[in-house]
Order: sequence, then C-alpha cells, then structure tokens
Amino acid sequence: MIKLKIKTGDTVKVIAGDHKGSEGKVLKVLKEKNKAIVEGVNMVKKHTKPSAQSPQGGIIEKEAAIHVSNLSLLTGKGETTRVGYKMDGDNKVRFSKKSNEVI
Repeated sequence: MIKLKIKTGDTVKVIAGDHKGSEGKVLKVLKEKNKAIVEGVNMVKKHTKPSAQSPQGGIIEKEAAIHVSNLSLLTGKGETTRVGYKMDGDNKVRFSKKSNEVI
C-alpha cells in the first residue's frame, strides 16, 4: 500500500481516464484500495431494492471510486501540482511542489 497524498476535503482534478479534466472535492478516501470518491465525478447508476431508507427503491445515481493515480491536487490558484512533505517547526505539513506553498 502506497502513502496517499490526497485527503478528504481536498480539491482535485482528474488527469486520466474517462472523466479527464473534471474537478471536484474529495468526499472519501478508500486507503486500502488506493481510491478516492470525488464529488460529481464518475457517476454510476445503482439499482436499489425497496428498504426502510428508500421505500420506493429504483435507480439512484452515485459517485464511484477513482484510483488516486488518476487524480492531481489543485492549488489555491487552480493549477495541478504534486505534493511533498516538509517539517514546519514540529509539524509535518504538505506543500505544493509547483508553488512551494503549504497546503
């Protein structure tokens, strides 16, 4: 398992695959599968049986997971960047390798 440099709440851009160019916020990171669920990207239709939560059942649309290698973090200016780590006093912080700013 690799060290994931993307965290929940980050804004990312899809850099490869069917949804290339799409941007969104990371809703959930699936660490054991090296995947992330991005808001509004990779939407799939899921058939659901009637249950207590959805008494009607039917077809719902939800986001499917995308491999983290196909995602790139966006800086505050909206450009893609790679992520590095450095020590800021006693704290380990993530920083943008493109602009050298702390994320």
